[in-house]
Amino acid sequence: MAGREDDEHDPPILDDKTEAEAKSSERDMAPPGPGTSIHRSGSRPQLDLSKAEIQGNFEERDPTILLPNQSDDISHLALDIGGSLIKLLYFSRHEDYSNDDDKGKKTIKERLGLTNGKLRSYPVLGGRLHFVKFETHKINECLDFIHSKQLHRRDPYPWSSKTLPLGTGVIKVTGGGAYKFADLFKERLGVSIEKEDEMHCLVSGANFLLKAIRHEAYTHMEGEKEFVQIEPNDLYPYLLVNVGSGVSIIKVDGEGKFERVSGTNVGGGTYWGLGRLLTKCKSFDELLELSQKGDNSTIDMLVGDIYGGMDYSKIGLSASTIASSFGKAISENKELEDYRPQDISLSLLRMISYNIGQISYLNALRFGLKRIFFGGFFIRGHAYTMDTISFAVHFWSKGDMQAMFLRHEGFLGAMGAFMSYEKHGLDDLMSHQLVERFPMGAPYTGGNIHGPPLGDLNEKISWMEKFVRRGTEITAPVPMTPSKTTGLGGFDVPSSRGSALRSDASALNVGVLHLVPTLEVFPLLADPKMYEPNTIDLSDQGEREYWLKVLSEHLPDLVDTAVASEGGTEDAKRRGDAFARAFSAHLARLMEEPAAYGKLGLANLLELREECLREFQFVDAYRSIKQRENEASLAVLPDLLEELDSMSEEARLLTLIEGVLAANIFDWGSRACVDLYHKGTIIEIYRMSRNKMQRPWRVDDFDAFKERMLGSGGKQPHRHKRALLFVDNSGADVILGMLPLAREFLRRGTEVVLVANSLPALNDVTAMELPDIVAGAAKHCDILRRAAEMGGLLVDAMVNPGDWSKNDSTSAPLMVVENGCGSPCIDLRQVSSELAAAAKDADLVVLEGMGRALHTNFNAQFKCEALKLAMVKNQRLAEKLINGNIYDSVCRYEPPSLSQM
Repeated sequence: MAGREDDEHDPPILDDKTEAEAKSSERDMAPPGPGTSIHRSGSRPQLDLSKAEIQGNFEERDPTILLPNQSDDISHLALDIGGSLIKLLYFSRHEDYSNDDDKGKKTIKERLGLTNGKLRSYPVLGGRLHFVKFETHKINECLDFIHSKQLHRRDPYPWSSKTLPLGTGVIKVTGGGAYKFADLFKERLGVSIEKEDEMHCLVSGANFLLKAIRHEAYTHMEGEKEFVQIEPNDLYPYLLVNVGSGVSIIKVDGEGKFERVSGTNVGGGTYWGLGRLLTKCKSFDELLELSQKGDNSTIDMLVGDIYGGMDYSKIGLSASTIASSFGKAISENKELEDYRPQDISLSLLRMISYNIGQISYLNALRFGLKRIFFGGFFIRGHAYTMDTISFAVHFWSKGDMQAMFLRHEGFLGAMGAFMSYEKHGLDDLMSHQLVERFPMGAPYTGGNIHGPPLGDLNEKISWMEKFVRRGTEITAPVPMTPSKTTGLGGFDVPSSRGSALRSDASALNVGVLHLVPTLEVFPLLADPKMYEPNTIDLSDQGEREYWLKVLSEHLPDLVDTAVASEGGTEDAKRRGDAFARAFSAHLARLMEEPAAYGKLGLANLLELREECLREFQFVDAYRSIKQRENEASLAVLPDLLEELDSMSEEARLLTLIEGVLAANIFDWGSRACVDLYHKGTIIEIYRMSRNKMQRPWRVDDFDAFKERMLGSGGKQPHRHKRALLFVDNSGADVILGMLPLAREFLRRGTEVVLVANSLPALNDVTAMELPDIVAGAAKHCDILRRAAEMGGLLVDAMVNPGDWSKNDSTSAPLMVVENGCGSPCIDLRQVSSELAAAAKDADLVVLEGMGRALHTNFNAQFKCEALKLAMVKNQRLAEKLINGNIYDSVCRYEPPSLSQM
């Protein structure tokens, strides 16, 4: 258990209850409300801890935990065994539980042209990639880990659930340890090692990660991290510098095209070996941590020491530049014990890092390359190391070249070995099909294991109740995996000084990779390469501090709502408290190091909150509130439709847009709106909001939209073929705002696709809830009823698809698709395949709500027309985005992007 396992920062979230917990909450969970058991393509696998038993003494460090009802399969693994560290990568798969027999879904799929045809003889996988490390001299603990999860007994092809007979398994391994430990693997695990070429694995792993993971690469100068997006078509050629025990420098020209052009025997092993002799440190991490507290000027001879404290400006050397590493040890009459270990560690670190940086620069110069990627476990995300290497490359190249680092730097070889399986299922995966998650514990990795392993969610909550944060000292539990479990485990309990230069920073940048083959890039984006979903730049310290504070202040209300949604039971209260502690830990970590989880945007923050809620089994915290608001809104919908039908065409269109903007006030994610809820009923608030809808709005393109819809000068416009309406909140927002707007498009003969969340987020409506809402609205409206029948939403009265052509020209279907996410915002680089299919024939996109139209996508450009509608419910956002005030309205109509016309 010496290794940290990143995967179990990400414990499954829906079924990890003991039998006792399941019984205690059965009353609260049944019957399930809308959205309780929503399937999302690529959602995380469920861990069934029912009837779990701890075998042996619970006080043991890692007792066996039996999971008799667990059905998820854990598939193949690969290792990179170096001289210092073992890097292990394994894949856990899960089944696609979607029900293709659902008649409504079949009708919608047929209408959208979706098929289930297969293009390969083996499946593209859905599941998770997990990253684990061990020290090589503790290889027996690595073998214990493999045995505990029975990774060596699985069929090497991930879609197979077959357990292999003992002695017949094969494991892909790269690195020198593939030869050194082959007999040990056979003896301990009964498996054979299939040795993979080390250089080939390094390059293959780097190529995959750089092409498949968005913002895998970043620069690091003077403590500042900046992520770099590299387009797959612009990747080659590059220089790959792998810094392990030694250093290999590889020129990469393409897939399978590479050459080792240089290297050095002075690398990570040198640092660790000399450091251990000179400082008595017992681990690599301890040595790195020690360097943070060092002052290399006490032992290194600097330019200023030679030139009386002055720069040597003539050749561009500052007084602080190192002239000779360890140079002062020559002239000073001191013994080893007279020097601080911290200073020795830092001096040694800089000596080796400068050397690696300079050699890399010279090789890049030799081959005319501008881009250098550094990987390997010597880097470890350690700021001093990266800064030193970056300085060397920048200095010698005079700013012409750039040192870049990889977030999965230590796992290139293991990733390549994994890719060497004949049918690994990853061939065609792209960045939009990989989602990285950072559940509880991810902010605090590294250190030693303390305490017993965890058997269930209850014990996990107990650890969160012991969470301590005093001043800048942070101590927090981190989930690990004990023997023979597939889920929850014990904890690391490290301590941090809160410095930005943490030795365990690499651990903070590696989450669990969810492989979601059903995600696609939204095909209507004008230029996906230039698309940036986030409107607010959280790299700005002021913006970051403000939004982290907003989320923190909203936390008590969110916890109260989540607990109340499950009857306010003691179990719910404990889980609510644990969620608050865990999410607060995430916020504290991001305040300390904004890049800890990769490139940070407001959308990422909001999604992190929803993931954290689900982690503690709050699947739909606003379920009862949504049901109540839906019922109240449906009750007044007939009167609203009657009012609309009595208006002229022009007045009706204006009233519809006003209605969408007014109804968008119902947002439980906004503090200002939560305060309003305490002052009146949903209908009272809606009427108040509508009465205040006076033009001109802060962003007011209504006249342009009206001309497009109604024409001008006697010229009749052509109707839209298909409109995608991205809906926001439940209740009045969707029922009194977006459904009447959808009805208007339908009456004009435009197909309408309502796009909603796959998973619950705050009070947002979900794709699973929408059919019931539409059915309720269709009772009062022939237009909605007919459209819902054609679109397969009213299954009992479905129209035969063959009859569509017989309908009059103004008949059009109303359909519902899920968007592929569970957040108040949406990143259009990762949407469901159903939405992507629906978009191909669409010529209008309507984005509604703060999350989807303002926080994200306000600046997004589309190939088709776009209408962005929202009420601003945050004063800072209003000032920043539209130079306005809270409750200002945005009606932004945009023709197709000029580049597409």
